Amino acid sequence: MSSSETPKTWLSQDAHDRLQAELDELIANRPAIAAEINARREEGDLRENGGYHAAREEQSRQEGRILYLKEFLRNSEIGEVQKSDTVTPGSVVTIYFDDDQADTETFLLGSREISSTTTHTVYSPESALGKAILGARPGQTVTYTAPSGADIKVTVVEFGPFEG
Repeated sequence: MSSSETPKTWLSQDAHDRLQAELDELIANRPAIAAEINARREEGDLRENGGYHAAREEQSRQEGRILYLKEFLRNSEIGEVQKSDTVTPGSVVTIYFDDDQADTETFLLGSREISSTTTHTVYSPESALGKAILGARPGQTVTYTAPSGADIKVTVVEFGPFEG
């Protein structure tokens, strides 16, 4: 994959609709934030106007979220994850740690944006664990370096598509 290609994130129609609704709401709220900033600006000295600064910070936060959601939705695909014989983004994966088959974890390998649509823990494909298991098959053992610096060995037990 070239550096100009952004990997697609698979979203269920429901997840896409919720994110689109959030984006639409943030965009619709722009005039209210602008009015709040103008109202606070009229209160006087801007250097010591906490309300003005708070309104500007809120505007900045919302504009950042708008930009993020636009880009995220532009780079997402709606539908079912394509069937694969290896772990791909959108897979629900069960692993065990080290050689302890009783120490298992099941999670969704996908965008954090999906986390509100599932009871599964969500790991990003860009995380250390996510990168290590992408392309793995059931029974395959991989090692990755955790943010703490520790090397962790995991074995993929099984995986399947996220049914959302």
